[in-house]
Amino acid sequence: MMEESWEHRRHSIRLRGYDYSRVGAYFVTVCTQNRQCLFGEIADGEMRLNDAGQMIERWWYELMNKFPESDTDEHIVMPNHFHGIVIIVGADLRVCPEYGRTHRSAPTTGTHPSAPTGASLPRIIQWFKTMTTNEYARGVKQHEWQTFVGRLWQRNYYEHIIRSDESLHRIREYIINNPGQWAYDRENPQRIVREQTKS
Repeated sequence: MMEESWEHRRHSIRLRGYDYSRVGAYFVTVCTQNRQCLFGEIADGEMRLNDAGQMIERWWYELMNKFPESDTDEHIVMPNHFHGIVIIVGADLRVCPEYGRTHRSAPTTGTHPSAPTGASLPRIIQWFKTMTTNEYARGVKQHEWQTFVGRLWQRNYYEHIIRSDESLHRIREYIINNPGQWAYDRENPQRIVREQTKS
């Protein structure tokens, strides 16, 4: 698992001063409310999507149609959460301007690297959560999908700004290998807690 600096937090995790409509690559995690396992199960180290899980994936692919200035990269639907990489194309992958550090540019669309684009990351994720919630609610009524309590998704979501190719590669590997780590995943209600080795 990737513990590092991107541990899941439940308080506000927006980076102060960062313009989320500026282009860049983001690793996003969205979790179901109360960690309900609604989207399928892990079997033999692989994620087996149920109909609801397939629906979540379909809406992920729709992001590029709704937000043409965005792109999607590696992703995985897990039993009770979703990992994905969102790329807002057109400028460099960088943190707040006051940090004074820039990194290799993502593919551009002809816009100025520092110019805001039409879609911000919060807007993209909110749309994804709204569309999937609406269709899941229809699935409960029409197809007897498992009900959810209160809301489908937790109010907040987790994001990590991807600043380099090395980080992008590491996150892609984490996403791909996530099903194999489900037994130890912090989002798994029945996870196995690894014992800490004493030094």
